[in-house]
Amino acid sequence: MCNVFDIAAYDYDLPETLIAQSPAAHRGQSRLLVMRRGQGDLSHRKVTDLPDLLCPSDLLVLNNTKVIRARLRGVKETGGKAEVLILDYVSGIRAARDQGAFACRCLVKASRPPAPGTRILFGGGLSARVEASEEGMHVMRFSCGVEIDEILDGIGEVPLPPYIRRHGAARPACDDGKAYQTIYAERKGAVAAPTAGLHLSADLLARLARKGVAVVPVTLHVGYGTFMPVRVGDIRRHRMHSEWYEVSEKTARTINLAKHEGRRIVAVGTTSVRTLEYASDSQGRVEAGTGLCDLFIHPGYRFKVVDALMTNFHLPRSTLLMLVAAFAGREKVLEAYGQAVERRYRFYSYGDAMLMV
Repeated sequence: MCNVFDIAAYDYDLPETLIAQSPAAHRGQSRLLVMRRGQGDLSHRKVTDLPDLLCPSDLLVLNNTKVIRARLRGVKETGGKAEVLILDYVSGIRAARDQGAFACRCLVKASRPPAPGTRILFGGGLSARVEASEEGMHVMRFSCGVEIDEILDGIGEVPLPPYIRRHGAARPACDDGKAYQTIYAERKGAVAAPTAGLHLSADLLARLARKGVAVVPVTLHVGYGTFMPVRVGDIRRHRMHSEWYEVSEKTARTINLAKHEGRRIVAVGTTSVRTLEYASDSQGRVEAGTGLCDLFIHPGYRFKVVDALMTNFHLPRSTLLMLVAAFAGREKVLEAYGQAVERRYRFYSYGDAMLMV
């Protein structure tokens, strides 16, 4: 019998050719693998069929975080190249407000790890100094003559996941700056997109509204933890990096009323799931507020709020796959992934989607 806490239980074979390098030509045109959780039955649809698959009483929860141009390329004062990925945008903005300088945790890719005191120069008059280093991350203080957002918009790059290859490859047909962003992105701070939401177009949301499906937002600024592999044999020993979240009073009130009325809560993306489950009490009542979410959902977790989930196909051995396995059953999920591979679904951030109801 398989041990659901063994990291090897979350392996599956995926041909590299099925890793999507660009999104579908139009939002909503991706394929949608629908799973009925009770029976494990599968059907093959398109995202454009979503209004036919949901009920008028359903409440759709979206993560309205906005991906920032968090990757910066520069050089150390000594001349060596350095690539910086901003991790804590929200903390940086608070530091700028309180201390007069944008300062936050970053990842730095260089020929050797930068020591405290190292200064890195970028374009646009921007520079940064390493203040401290711990566990592969670096606290950096940035200096520039204008607002950090203006600099990032000018010289920063969209921090695409490492399996989407751009450098040294043919340029994609899409503009990543637009494609790797949901149409309802509003709150700046993520370094990765809540990718299930990339499928939703204005037309599709309008069709859902006409059917009667209500929509509410939450915010969870997707951080570096979404890229981090699980490196322990027993997944229960893995520790998630904290990510900033917010649930408004209106959203909490709407969700709690829907639960009281017996309506389904349909989460778009694993980040929406984690936000709702983290922000709820033991009875499943969602509480408004802000804070840091470090909830790791894996098999054995009892869901209190979410009744249905739309999500993309996730990497082997990832915390996202473990969340999906907790929601719909590990064996059923891996069987569904097997069918998706056989039918040549497209995987990962720019790939196709699943709906588990």
